[in-house]
Formats: sequence, C-alpha cells, structure tokens
Amino acid sequence: MGEKAVSIAKLDVKKLIDMLNGALAEEWLAYYQYWIGARVMEGPMRSEVEPELLLHATQELTHAELVVSRIIQLGGTPVLSPAKWFDLASCSYGEPNDPYIEEILKQNLEGERCAIQRYEEIADFTNNKDYVTYQMAITILNDELEHEHDIEDFLKDLNRMKEEFKKLRL
Repeated sequence: MGEKAVSIAKLDVKKLIDMLNGALAEEWLAYYQYWIGARVMEGPMRSEVEPELLLHATQELTHAELVVSRIIQLGGTPVLSPAKWFDLASCSYGEPNDPYIEEILKQNLEGERCAIQRYEEIADFTNNKDYVTYQMAITILNDELEHEHDIEDFLKDLNRMKEEFKKLRL
C-alpha cells in the first residue's frame, strides 16, 4: 500500500487481508463449482443453463484476480496452496454428486448467497476507511447479486416447466 493509502486507511489491515484471503479461497471454490457443475449437469434446459454457468465461472475467476491483486497491494500474501482453501473459506463447496440441473443450481445459489454475505462484510469493514477495497467489494457484490438473480430465474423456469408438465399429464 502506498504511503498516502496507509495514512488514510483507518482499519486493521491484517484482519482485512485475512478476510480477503477467505474471499479468495471462496472464489476459487466457486469457480470450480460452476465450471464442473456446468460440465456434468443433466436435465431440461441444460443447453440454456450451461453457458450461463460457464460465464459465472469466468466471472468468479475475475473476482479472484481482483482479490489477489488487492491482497498484494495491501502488503499481504495471498493464500498459496489450494489445500488451504477449505480452511479459509466460510462458504461451502457443493460437490455435484447429483448432476440433475435443479440440484446444481441450488448448490450454486447457496454459494452465491454466501458470497453476497462475504462481500457485504468486506464492504462494511472498509466503508469510509479503505476506498479501494470498498469499491472492489461493491463491484464484486454487484456481480454476485446478479448471479443470484440469474440462478433464481432458472429455478423459477424449471418449476414452471414442471407445473406445466403436470397439467399435461392430467
């Protein structure tokens, strides 16, 4: 962090780096969860959902790049070993044991809601104290909120499809 940045930062930088390393671990887990889920997913609407999940995966990777850069700017060391991701992450990784599209989407929705909470915490912690990290957190938070909305829409569409199918069977 630059001299002026240090002088205006009014927070515990070590605590912030710890929070960011937790977020970094979660971004890598989210990336893989989206990527592998999109690859193994089965069921209706797969061809519509798969590209969106792969886009979300790419966006999670971009978030990881932003977070790692900020950790380094703050004078910290990003988590260096994937073996530590599960220890640092507050968000769980939903292993896609059931490849049915609805289950994959529910796992991703849970992950997004956890990520939303993580970036709300970082934004609250840095608001009016560390403007650069605050802006980064808000930018990522907006993406996570959009991801949540996308997944909710897919789940609504699947539920509607199931309801229409039930009507046809009667």
